[in-house]
Amino acid sequence: MEFSDFIVYVDESGDHGLVSINPQNPVFVLTFCIVEKEDYRTAMVPLVQALKFEFWGHDGVVLHSREIRKSSGDFSILLNQAVRDRFTATVNYVVEQAPVTLIAAAIDKQRHTQKYHDPDNPYKIALTFCMERLQRFLAERGQDHRKTWILVEQRGRKEDDDLELEFRRIAAGGNQVGPMPNLDIRFMDKKHNSAGLQMADLLAYPVARHIIAPDHEPGLRSCRTQVPSECSWENTRLRAKDIPVRKAKGPEARRRTSIPVPFGCRNGSS
Repeated sequence: MEFSDFIVYVDESGDHGLVSINPQNPVFVLTFCIVEKEDYRTAMVPLVQALKFEFWGHDGVVLHSREIRKSSGDFSILLNQAVRDRFTATVNYVVEQAPVTLIAAAIDKQRHTQKYHDPDNPYKIALTFCMERLQRFLAERGQDHRKTWILVEQRGRKEDDDLELEFRRIAAGGNQVGPMPNLDIRFMDKKHNSAGLQMADLLAYPVARHIIAPDHEPGLRSCRTQVPSECSWENTRLRAKDIPVRKAKGPEARRRTSIPVPFGCRNGSS
């Protein structure tokens, strides 16, 4: 089977457990970040690399939204408010310019358990939803008869085995679309420093925050996308549906490797 023109990166926000639900964070979100391979090579990777070179001078840092929010580890530079403001603005720019299509499934676990006597696993529901919509996305572009890889960050042997088993069950026909022999899954170690997995991580948390607090207005700069609302990376108004982020090709995509500096500080200093 030939390879498709697309590759998919997966991440999640929140946990999918139903035994003990945090009332402050009751939402589980799964995101599929779909990228055309040529756009990934010429636009997304250069954008992410330029961001890292701008703030650390090297590309050994792995972008992780939780560590960014906590200003921990490599992101302790964000304890400086001026640096944090500039970093947030730059990340907003990178997310806005990234040539991706986002499919997101969000489940309010409290409402889920209240509605069903024997509620199904949120991860299973979200994974089915995202895979169905991915297959439709590929079919619309004549790519559903080519192999498309779905890349997921490794979590642990048991968790990965359980996820792969569920993935194979859905792909074999356990869904509303039909068999998906063209989809395959691969687990990647965080140390691989994949730009695609990091982009999926940056996009998952804002979707969850929108579901939990849709009317909250963060004190952060906004980026504009093709959804009928504004979003800010740390607390966005993105809708939990297929979200097409503006794409560019050719010269425009290549020009994106130059990241603007919204504030007058460099190399982690003010």
